[in-house]
Amino acid sequence: MTGVLFSAASLSMLDESCSGVLILAEGLERDEFLGSRLTRSEVCRLLQIIARLMQGMPPEACQRLPEIDWAGWSLLSRALPDGGPPADDTIWFAVTSLVPATLMWLRLYREREPGLFSFAS
Repeated sequence: MTGVLFSAASLSMLDESCSGVLILAEGLERDEFLGSRLTRSEVCRLLQIIARLMQGMPPEACQRLPEIDWAGWSLLSRALPDGGPPADDTIWFAVTSLVPATLMWLRLYREREPGLFSFAS
């Protein structure tokens, strides 16, 4: 039961964090986003939360959510701590591709497998 609750809580936090990234970056071009210290900082904080949640997801949840780019999030988790210009492309990729795709899959899975998102056993 703990694994189910952990997964449900983690999936809920993933959904919330991904939504936050999209809201913060909405309408921004790459250079605007990268030049905005506050927005970039908050988005990177949320990306780190997402990456940590992904790494801590139980194997069963990973198997039941195969379309999520687990490898992409693993790579991102290693690139984020470096920060600065070397991470710019990785961060922008996460904002424009990885996060929207993850959020789309989470919402689709919520419809297909509501039990994964349920806090009740």
